Amino acid sequence: MQYRDALKRNLREIAQQLGVAHVLEGSVQRAANRIRVTAQLIDARTDAHLWAEHYDRPLDDVFAIQSEIAKTIADQLQAKISPTEKAAIEKAPTTDLVAYDLYVRAQELFADTSDAVHARKKLPQAAQLLDEALARDPHFLQAWCLLSRVQSVAYFRGHDHTPARLDLAKAALDRAMRLQPDAGEVHLALANYYYHGFRDYGRARSELAIAKRTLPNNVDVFLYTGLIDRREGRWEEATRNMERALELDPRNFFILQQLALAYVWQHRYADAARIYDRALTIVPADPNSRILRALVALDWQADIKPFQTTLSRLVAENPNVALDIDTLQYSVCDRACAAAIRTLANYPREGVASNGVNYPYAYWEGVVARCEGDSVKARGAFAAANREVQKIVQQQPDFAAALSLLGMIDAGVDKKEDALKEGQRACELLPTSKDAIDGASLAINLAQIYAWTGEKDRAIEQIAAVERIPNSLSYGLLKLHPYWDSLRGDPRFEKIVASLAPKER
Repeated sequence: MQYRDALKRNLREIAQQLGVAHVLEGSVQRAANRIRVTAQLIDARTDAHLWAEHYDRPLDDVFAIQSEIAKTIADQLQAKISPTEKAAIEKAPTTDLVAYDLYVRAQELFADTSDAVHARKKLPQAAQLLDEALARDPHFLQAWCLLSRVQSVAYFRGHDHTPARLDLAKAALDRAMRLQPDAGEVHLALANYYYHGFRDYGRARSELAIAKRTLPNNVDVFLYTGLIDRREGRWEEATRNMERALELDPRNFFILQQLALAYVWQHRYADAARIYDRALTIVPADPNSRILRALVALDWQADIKPFQTTLSRLVAENPNVALDIDTLQYSVCDRACAAAIRTLANYPREGVASNGVNYPYAYWEGVVARCEGDSVKARGAFAAANREVQKIVQQQPDFAAALSLLGMIDAGVDKKEDALKEGQRACELLPTSKDAIDGASLAINLAQIYAWTGEKDRAIEQIAAVERIPNSLSYGLLKLHPYWDSLRGDPRFEKIVASLAPKER
C-alpha cells in the first residue's frame, strides 16, 4: 500500500526503487459480491501503456482474475513460463476468501518479527489467524506451511523453546506434506523447520535446493540460504544471498534489517548505516529502526550522543516506547544510568528473548542496579532471575543459551564456580563451529562471566578470540559498557579496544 496515493505516485521513481522496467498499475473496487479490477501495464522508462483491461466479475473469481493478469503480463513481456510456473499461476491457493484474508494478515504479522519485542506479540497473533484460516479451509497448503514456519521461529527465538512448540511446527508441516509433498512451499517450510528446530543447516540447505526448482525466484529461498550461510560463518556468501533477496524484493523490511545486522557483525558500519537509512525510507517512524540506525555511531565510533538523542525523541513521542524496542544493553553505556533507568521503568515485565532464550526483567534490573552501584539491589534482582532461568535449565539441561544466561546471573551473585561451569558448558554445547551467530554470542557471555568473577586474564583472552571472527562486541561496547570496567587499564585489553577503533582516512 506504499504507492496508494495517485497524486504522489511517480512511476519512474517507483521502477527505480524496485529495480524494474515495467510497472503494473490498477485499482480494485468491491460492491456486495462483485469485484471490479482495472489494470494497466506501463513501461516506466518511456511511460508507454503496453496493455490495459477491466474485469467485472463475481467476487469468487478474484483468483481467476489474478491468474489472467499474470499470464497476460508474461505474454506482453514475452516471458517464458515453465509448465510448473503455469500450474502455480492457475491454481488458486484457497476457495475461501475469508481464509485467504486471514492468511494475508498472518503474513503481514510474520514479516514484522525481525526484532524480539515485536516477535513475542506478533508470532502468537499470526498463529491464531492461521488456525482460523485452516479451520475454514483445511486444504489451504500455504497456510499450513506458514503456520509451521511461525511455530518454528517461536521455538528458535526463545519465546517458547519447548518440545511442545516444536511439535506444533511438525504437525503443521505434516499436514502440508500430506496435501502436496512435492510443492516448493513445503520444501521451504521443511528448510525452516530444520534450521529453526535443530540447527541442521545441511538438511535445510538441501530442502532449499529442492524448493528452488519450483520457486526459482522466490525471495525466501535466497534469504534463508543467506541466513544459513551466516550461521555457518560464510559471511561473504551470506551477504551476497541477502543482497540477491533484496534485489527481488527491494522494499522487504525484514530483509533490510537482516542485511544490516550482517553488516554490523562484520563491522561494516558504513554499509549498515546505508541499509538502515534505506529501511527508514520505507517505514520512517519505526522506533526499532531509528534506534538501530543511531546505534551505528555507538558501535563504530563509541559515540553515544545519537543514541541518547534518538531515545529521548522516541520517549517524548511515546513514553511506552520501551515496549517496542530493546535498548537496555546499550542504555547502560550512559554512565549516568538515566537512560537505563528510564528504559527499565517501561520495559516488558515478561522480559525479552535474545539468542534463543528469554532474558527475565529481573536480569536487566540487576544489570541496571549494578550500573548504579547498588550491589544489594543487584543481588536481589539476580537472585530472582536465577529462580526463573533455573526452571528452564532443569527442564532442558543442554539448552546452551539458558545455561549461558544462568552463568551470567550466577556471576552477578558471586557464585563463581557455578557461573564458570555454566558459561563454559554453554560454549561447549554451541560453539561457533556449530552456529557462528549464537556461538559467538555465548562466547561473549563467557567473557562477561570471566570479567565479573575476577578472571581478568581469561576474560581478555576470550575477548581476543571473539574479535578474530564477526561478532556483536563492537569498539563502542568495549569502550563504554560497564561489563568490561574491571579490565580497563590493562594494556592487553586496551590494545584490543584500540585495534577496533575507526581508522582515519
